[in-house]
Amino acid sequence: MRVLGIETSCDETGVALFDSERGLLSHTLYSQVALHAEYGGVVPELASRDHVRKLLPLVNACLTEAGVERHEIDGVAYTAGPGLIGALLVGAATGRAIAIECECDGPAVAVHHMEGHLLAPMLEPNPPDFPFVALLVSGGHTMLVEVRALGEYRVMGETLDDAAGEAFDKTAKLLGLGYPGGPALARLAESGNPGRFSFPRPMTDRPGLDFSFSGLKTHTRNLWLKHTNDDTARADIAAGFQKAVTDTLVIKCRRAMQETRACDLVVAGGVGANLNLRETLQDTGRKNGWKVSFPRLEFCTDNGAMIAFAGCQRLLAGHKENLVIAARARWPLGELENDALKNGGLRTNGGHAR
Repeated sequence: MRVLGIETSCDETGVALFDSERGLLSHTLYSQVALHAEYGGVVPELASRDHVRKLLPLVNACLTEAGVERHEIDGVAYTAGPGLIGALLVGAATGRAIAIECECDGPAVAVHHMEGHLLAPMLEPNPPDFPFVALLVSGGHTMLVEVRALGEYRVMGETLDDAAGEAFDKTAKLLGLGYPGGPALARLAESGNPGRFSFPRPMTDRPGLDFSFSGLKTHTRNLWLKHTNDDTARADIAAGFQKAVTDTLVIKCRRAMQETRACDLVVAGGVGANLNLRETLQDTGRKNGWKVSFPRLEFCTDNGAMIAFAGCQRLLAGHKENLVIAARARWPLGELENDALKNGGLRTNGGHAR
């Protein structure tokens, strides 16, 4: 099965073509970072309009790169949520239209954005095996999920307020690092001393797997206000903040692995590109006998490849939908299991991207 994947949930327009036998054939991505930089964050209306301008040219470029005609597509997968509703509707309407135009044997299928992220490591040559635990860390989400099979997800813990990526971006803005803040803060942290200041590891002194980063953000703000005239404080605060977030995520991952007795840990989402987090979790995995899997860096952030792969697996498993254009700004990941049961159950065919 050959599936076109479309991702337009926020500020990146991603398109990819995935073949169930040959793997990823092509992928293209356009980032709107420059468009939103002057506003210090994503402007939803501007994001939607830019998706309209860029999506079809990217679809054409993706198909040309793969050497595939539109009538040779067997299905279309698009991100249906969660995300910015206007941006989601651009991808949903376009995906449905292309499926109708191509008269695909497999219809367009709505894909959960976070399901795309948690399956992204399966695009790599040595993918994880079901079941596994997934740490999903992005700008808007931080959660631990037990993944038993395709469509069978149990949310074990999630953030009660700010997500880790959101805390990174807001702290970077506080330190005057601009937009996007997360990567800028990570770069600055490389030159700082993480042990100079004391930072809390929120919610690690109590049982459970939920997260909370708003208090850490406030602590960082108060610390910065006391040291704004210190030339070296900015880098030291960035390093200490980053280490506090990393330590918190690692502690919670260790608890989740112990609770499930899983052997595979998957880390996905934009914060999964943070090198400090990747190195620390890899080291923790080696010490505890886990296999830790990450997508390649370009597939940590939003992309069409993860949507094409997730959609292909769902279509192969028998997922069917009507012609309603589906888009949901809020869509809890836990609802997917109920959706799977309504479709008669979903199981992976065992095929990997490579």
